[in-house]
Amino acid sequence: MATVGVQLQPLDSGRAVASASGIESKVGTTVIILGIILALIGYFASISILTTIGIILVVVGAVLTILGATGNAIGGRKTFY
Repeated sequence: MATVGVQLQPLDSGRAVASASGIESKVGTTVIILGIILALIGYFASISILTTIGIILVVVGAVLTILGATGNAIGGRKTFY
């Protein structure tokens, strides 16, 4: 059998950071939207646990969006192999 050699090239740090910050921004926006929906449903249905979870999700989403906008890699690896 013949073996085929594959050489992997690591991404430069600029591309990896831009990719990571884009993911954080999308996740943050999704979490904010979900939090607002849950908070509204909880408020109008008088279910306090949904309102509380919704508010917590809005805060977490805001933090993720702010961290994603800084352009630095947050958690995980700087480069993807």
